Amino acid sequence: MSSNDSNQRVLSGMRPTGRLHLGHLHGVLNNWVRLQHEYECYFFVADYHALTTNYEHAENIEQFTYDTVVDWLAAGINPGAATVFVQSRVPEHAELHLLLSMITPLSWLERVPSYKDQQQKLSDRDLATYGFLGYPLLQAADILIYRAGWVPVGADQVAHVELTREVARRFNHIYGREPGFEEHAEAAIKKMGKKAARLYVNLRREFVERGDSEALERARALLAEQQNLSIGDTERLFGYLEGNGRIILAEPQSLLTEQPKMPGLDGEKMSKSYNNYISLREAADSVEQKIRTMQTDPARVRKTDPGDPQQCPVYGLHQVYSDEATLNWAADGCRSASMGCIDCKGPLIDSVNAEQEIIRQRAQQFDEDPDLVNTIIQEGSEKARSIARETLDDVREVIGISHR
Repeated sequence: MSSNDSNQRVLSGMRPTGRLHLGHLHGVLNNWVRLQHEYECYFFVADYHALTTNYEHAENIEQFTYDTVVDWLAAGINPGAATVFVQSRVPEHAELHLLLSMITPLSWLERVPSYKDQQQKLSDRDLATYGFLGYPLLQAADILIYRAGWVPVGADQVAHVELTREVARRFNHIYGREPGFEEHAEAAIKKMGKKAARLYVNLRREFVERGDSEALERARALLAEQQNLSIGDTERLFGYLEGNGRIILAEPQSLLTEQPKMPGLDGEKMSKSYNNYISLREAADSVEQKIRTMQTDPARVRKTDPGDPQQCPVYGLHQVYSDEATLNWAADGCRSASMGCIDCKGPLIDSVNAEQEIIRQRAQQFDEDPDLVNTIIQEGSEKARSIARETLDDVREVIGISHR
């Protein structure tokens, strides 16, 4: 796989925890829907990861996995545009995780910010397990097995991608320096043809001697255009550009995505843990009931009391769902006490239910045809596994355990 191919591949996943909610829709899924038309996207249900914190209650994982996929499809993920699969159906994830664990320093895992944070937040569970300590490395294996160039994350998840880059760099350093690497690279240059070879050598010199990053990008683009190089030669020459060995595992980049904070019914971040959420596909009357009973600015004891929109959870949802005119109407009515809180909630109920109705209608066809959902999962998993096998074959070869 060339570096150019890797740069077009996006990978992201989600743990199966049951039906998704509006926070998932606006924080993740809407981004995925956009990305699937711009990149080669692989979206997976991370059922192995669900075991890292819920290993004692695994009985619902299979149903939760199915529900998660239906929610994705209802939200607009198109299996014709993106590959949808389940992590455990691609066992290469687990094997690469095992092989990477042999070279990853323990301190790298202990310093991941979310490791101690999760231990504190989930103090009621026994997380003194190898699986929990090693889950960031499993995340790295999830990414590296597909040689993904991009991983869509929020700012709080960049550390996981950086760990993945460090692991890939360490693996390439240990196993990419094949015997006679420079001789193999020089031989590969000659296969490019005189004109392309001369240009490659000159661009490499400009980068190595002068640090010209533009020359590096031009050299990479030149390699991506070559039709007469084997995959192995191409990987060698990508590594040779920067003075490294052969690049077996591509270093991914963080694709920082806009992740608007989705306020829950109480103003805190929407979360199942806080029981302040509206589920995807929730019935219209339930949505109405939840929004009508939302707490508002505590300063508005009576309808005639002026309020502060910034102190009102309802206004937080308006900022997600309402246009500028409705936002101004809600804010002005609150500050002037010219309308009551029930009136303010009306347009919000309509907007949420209008969005939900589209999702409910899409989901209906999948609920009525579970075989279709299972076929999507099976075909996606088979496609994902074909990519993962290629990577793992290369990994096993450079380590020296390719015998089967």
